[in-house]
Amino acid sequence: MKNSGIIDKLNSIFYPRTIAVIGASRQLGSVGQSLLANIIDSRYQGIVYPVNPKAKGILGIKCYPNIIEIPDVVDLAVIIVPPQFVPEVLEECGKKHIKGVIVITAGFKEIGGKGIELEDKVKKIIEKHDMALFGPNCLGVINTDPESSMNATFGTKMSKEGNIAFLSQSGALCVAVLDYAIEANIGFSNFISMGNKAGLTENELLLYFKNDPKTDVILMYLEDLVDGREFMRIAREITSSPTNPKPIIALKAGRTLLGARAASSHTGSLAGSDRVYDAIFIQCGVLRGDTLEEIFDYVKAFSSQPLPKGENVAIVTNSGGPGILATDSCIRFGMNIASFSPSTINTLKKILPPTASLNNPIDLIANAQHEEYEATIREILKDKAVHSSLIILTPTAFTDVDKISEVIVKVAKEFKKPVLCCFLGVYDVSSGIEILEENGIPDYRFPESAARALSEMTNFTRWLRRPQTRIKKFKVNKSKAKKIIDSVKKEGRPFLLEQESYEILKAYNFPVAKSIMAEDEVQATEAAEKIGFPVVLKVASPDVLHKFDFGGVKLNLKNKTEVRKGFQEILKNVLNMKPDAKIRGMIVEEMASEGKEIILGMNRDPQFGPILMFGLGGIYVEVLEDVTFRLAPIRELTAKMMITRTKTYKILEGFRGEKAYDIEAITDCLKRLSQLVTDFEDIKELDINPLIVYEKGKGCTIVDARIILTSEKSD
Repeated sequence: MKNSGIIDKLNSIFYPRTIAVIGASRQLGSVGQSLLANIIDSRYQGIVYPVNPKAKGILGIKCYPNIIEIPDVVDLAVIIVPPQFVPEVLEECGKKHIKGVIVITAGFKEIGGKGIELEDKVKKIIEKHDMALFGPNCLGVINTDPESSMNATFGTKMSKEGNIAFLSQSGALCVAVLDYAIEANIGFSNFISMGNKAGLTENELLLYFKNDPKTDVILMYLEDLVDGREFMRIAREITSSPTNPKPIIALKAGRTLLGARAASSHTGSLAGSDRVYDAIFIQCGVLRGDTLEEIFDYVKAFSSQPLPKGENVAIVTNSGGPGILATDSCIRFGMNIASFSPSTINTLKKILPPTASLNNPIDLIANAQHEEYEATIREILKDKAVHSSLIILTPTAFTDVDKISEVIVKVAKEFKKPVLCCFLGVYDVSSGIEILEENGIPDYRFPESAARALSEMTNFTRWLRRPQTRIKKFKVNKSKAKKIIDSVKKEGRPFLLEQESYEILKAYNFPVAKSIMAEDEVQATEAAEKIGFPVVLKVASPDVLHKFDFGGVKLNLKNKTEVRKGFQEILKNVLNMKPDAKIRGMIVEEMASEGKEIILGMNRDPQFGPILMFGLGGIYVEVLEDVTFRLAPIRELTAKMMITRTKTYKILEGFRGEKAYDIEAITDCLKRLSQLVTDFEDIKELDINPLIVYEKGKGCTIVDARIILTSEKSD
């Protein structure tokens, strides 16, 4: 669907001139009456038509027996009839040429069985009649724009007008969020309960709000994504817009795995669904909160304050303890404590008493009045080294909270820098907090919360300023790799032998260790002499995946005698543990020099496709879990970020005077891996573990690789 088509269809829901409430009711407290009453009470600017065959009028408005009997054109139908009647009602809406529909009724996909069949009918009907639908099983929609002023939900109050669009898969959560938002003085442009997403999804809504002049921030509660790749594309366009970037803040429910963990590879066991969503959000600039409290902390700041131009924060307090807590939190969340210019320090010396601390955080001491706050905040915001500020107030017997709030509002308006506050306490500071928030200055109950919100604003600034890179394409031998994969699939094997995996990696010009396949001891010794001692022996068997667990590896063999002996011992070890194992021979491989062990991998998610992994390698990879994930294909900057976002990066860049490792060689391998797994949908999982990385400029070597195939036909 083209953007213009989406906008027209959604406008039929958000800006309807006429609404039919099908299932409107006289019964007090019913959904049908509550929804109709909410439309009326919200001062809706159009005409509403109740539809109920058993009533002549509801709430003083004439009622119609069915949608066809309404004499006027109807833009939006809100359906609240029993689920078995919904398809019939939708057909009538189609005949009436209604373009927008909200199905409040539950009893569809969410109950399984017949509910799934019923929802499939709904999908076919809306496709047939080209209708835009929210639901079924949803709370409804609110549009606060005075041109519409529509509360087409049940059991909720009308939201305050604001610049935040809220999209939610949970109707019950919507009720709680609206209630909280009213108390917290937060306003919305639109408030949408998506329900089962049988029609419109988060992707169509993102396209709509991308250019909506009433919306500056998009807030989402998600349980799943209908099309993760499309979500990434649209979200990235919104958050990266060169002219009007809008932050997207998401709360994704379900941090547990959605299915059984695949234990066949390291990457499979580490790549859970939640890690996939983390990767998706990072790659398209979406800010993720872990709790409702967090996302509202973020949205308060983004919806009311300008973005910081850098990472330097200034903290002003009248109590040392909270100032220290704020300082620790700012540093922990990745910000810098600003160093003031000499002129700022000199001015502060003149305007503050000698007992005040002039270092950042500035401690004005307990008896500070509004004059000290005003002068100090103005001076620090003047300082070019300061990009944002956090103002803390602890009430004392000397404190005039309201006056301090007023000067904070006054000074903040003079500068295009974010100002966040933390007025500690509840009753003693409530009037001051009200002054702040009525004037768009967010207040937080604790310093840590304010610091975290400020850090997310800083992260979004980093996202906007990141270098724009592309997906690099290498010259490779794709036909050679395809020939190997097709051959293995023809045999009906899900696993490639290690040598076969090596050949595929060589076709994509990975730095693979020298190796030769040997069927017997004689071939093994000849191969070892050709490669050069010392060598490694590894069993080649489609029945042995984790070779070390079966005693299937011998390291550092220095001569022909050790090779022959190693060959015999491996055969004995493997056959003792798995007598029916089919052994194709042994891989003779060069003994790589010592370096740092890294793991690269890929797991193909059934919904989102290939997920790349980077992390510290070796046998402890699943214990330490120092790994990052990204969806392939990756851009050049993403490859570097996969490395820098791990603790391993500190080791690779040279920790405590140690040598630095070849990070560029790792990024090259990540980009090649991205191209390989994008080229071949047949590759289900892939592990390169370890990739041995050497000193900076000396490259890296792959000394173990594992590829697992799907049962689908290769491209």
